[in-house]
Amino acid sequence: MYDLEDAVLSRRSTRLFLRDKPVPQDVVTEALELAVRAPSNSNIQPWRVVFASGPARGRLVEALLEEADKGDPQVPPLPAEFAHFRRDLGATLYGSMGVARHDAEARRIAVRRNWEFFRAPLAAVVCMHRDLGYADALGVGMFLQTFMLALTARGVGSCVQVSIAGYPDVIREQLGVAEDMRILCGVSIGYPDRDFPANSLDVPRSPLADNVTFLDG
Repeated sequence: MYDLEDAVLSRRSTRLFLRDKPVPQDVVTEALELAVRAPSNSNIQPWRVVFASGPARGRLVEALLEEADKGDPQVPPLPAEFAHFRRDLGATLYGSMGVARHDAEARRIAVRRNWEFFRAPLAAVVCMHRDLGYADALGVGMFLQTFMLALTARGVGSCVQVSIAGYPDVIREQLGVAEDMRILCGVSIGYPDRDFPANSLDVPRSPLADNVTFLDG
């Protein structure tokens, strides 16, 4: 077990997992029991999560890959003033994997790993009721961060994937997600492949002054 600071500093977005090393159910349950302590608006606990492993995960991945071959996911583009963050992250991530900018085939293979949940043996989809708003989305976010830190403290890796929500019809059909639920993201969960270069990547953060203001008097 880590202390909180160790867990925060060591958490990474794992982008390749050991497919044949499943996460014990009791470990996931322990992490969830901590995560549900997260605060939420009026204690409504807005998070809804569906987990898929084994054959259920296999069917989901197969359906996602089939849909990805037909067309791009329904993921809204970032506003122009924020688009450089995605470009910078992509350059850093693909660079760590040795994928050249103009190597279209290598990039295609890397992108397809998204729909495989980066080979993680446990896939999750996070949802929230469609009638809830921004304040409740904050609650889901705090739950999700607590869940991932609890997994990290137990030696389990994870990766939040907005891209998974880009094929909502596939998710609903495969996992039985109701129409009144908004699909927010996917989460890959498993033990990191320590030999994969991108798994040790420490993505830089902006200086505090870029996003935080202190007022006194």
